This record gives sequence, C-alpha cells and structure tokens, in this order.
Amino acid sequence: MAGPVLGEADFRQFQQMIFAEAGIHMPASKRTMVAGRLCKRLKALGMDSYAGYWRYLKANNAEKQVAVDLLTTNETYFFREPRHFEFLRNYLLSHHRGGKPFRLWSAACSSGEEAYSSAMVLTDALGDRDWEILASDISTEVLKKAKAGIYPLARTDRIPTDSLKRYCLKGVGPAEGTLMVDPVLRTKVEFRQINLNTRLPEVGQFDIIFLRNVMIYFNSETKQEIVARLQNCLNPGGYLVIGHSETLSGLQTKLEAVVPSIYRKPK
Repeated sequence: MAGPVLGEADFRQFQQMIFAEAGIHMPASKRTMVAGRLCKRLKALGMDSYAGYWRYLKANNAEKQVAVDLLTTNETYFFREPRHFEFLRNYLLSHHRGGKPFRLWSAACSSGEEAYSSAMVLTDALGDRDWEILASDISTEVLKKAKAGIYPLARTDRIPTDSLKRYCLKGVGPAEGTLMVDPVLRTKVEFRQINLNTRLPEVGQFDIIFLRNVMIYFNSETKQEIVARLQNCLNPGGYLVIGHSETLSGLQTKLEAVVPSIYRKPK
C-alpha cells in the first residue's frame, strides 16, 4: 500500500516552519526529501497524513524540535576541507602568543567531527597553553551524537595517522567497527544547542569561528543577519571561516577577505 503523499499546501507549511525556526530555505525541489525525512516519524506516531502530523506539531512544541532535527542537513566528516585546518595550525596558532585562552567556535557542529578535528589541532599546536572550543547546533539529536564521540570506523579515514593514534580509541567486542574520541579530549569541547537565526546567548569572544557549509541553505537576508551576529563575537583580528563553496559577496560586513572562504575582522 502506498504511503502518505506530501501535497503542495502541506509542504508549504513545513517549508515556512523550518524557515521561521532555523532560517533554512527549502525550495520546491526539496519536497521529496522533506516527505522522506518525515515519513518515518508519521509511522512512529501512527499517523497516515502529513496534514495530521502538521496539526500535531503545531500543538506540541517538543514535536517541533523533532521536526527541526529531522529536516536540518547534517553531513560532515573529520578534517573536512583540510586547508582550513592547515590555516588554523600553520598560521593562526603559530602566531598565538598566549595570555588569554585561544577560543574557537564550531557554529554548526552537526555530529561533532569538525569540533573534534579542531581539538586535535589545538592540542598538537598549543601544548600546555589554554584553549577552549564551543560547538553548537540547532539539532538536539546530532548534539547527543557529538557528545558521545562515537563514530563508524568508515567515517574516520581522513584523520591523520598520528592523531588517530593519540586521540582515538578503537572499539572492541560489541563496539567493534566503531571509534571513540578520547574522553579527555571530549571534556575540553563544550556542546550547546544554539539557533543562529535568533538572538545569540552570551558566548564571549572568539579568535576563530567556523561556519562552514551552512549558509548555502540560507537566503541573502538570513545570511546577512547571521554573519552580523557572528562577527560581533569575534575578537579584533579574529577570523570567520565559511565553506569553500560559499561566499560573503553581496553582504554588508566589517570582515575583510584573506583568502577564499576565510575572512578577518579588522583590529
């Protein structure tokens, strides 16, 4: 028997909800994707229509978070776009003179690979000097995975061999086929749920903020608002790093382009 069909009117409801909650624009071409991600939830709740699920969601704030978790894209892997980590290690950290802790924000951390990759680099480069990492995401589900720090071995092939030996534990027995980030390293990363599309909580100032491969889902107005919030969280001379396929072109910011995808806040 065929499953429920997500009609155009119902799709628009979910489209407007995810934009209002997360600032993410879902074009009409994403209707099949939205239907697929929500279909399992309908089955779990014993519902046979997207319209019925929409009514349930509107009356249940907790369910709205479930829908946001399902509809936000969370593809990531360790040391993705390695030039950014080379910049962090070879330029930014090599010029860090200490005094205050070096602070990094992984502002759309998904399941944590970016934050832990950064933590490995900071530990290697700074040694005993203090550093802090804040890792945030709008999705509560991916944050649970990030805090656990357990990943399939197949997703860890980009971790440098030395880092793999120093910071990762290979699962055995029931955990065979998985890898766990070293508990000591995990304790140095703070994970928080933060919605970049609303007023930010007090997070302090950072030397570098990663906001990579996220803005492709936002329209120009939302990009402008998010970048404005984040640049206020950068120290003078701090850096904002976006994805290689993204740009701040056309946005009004205080940031200066350093190389493609890396921007600096003037001192």
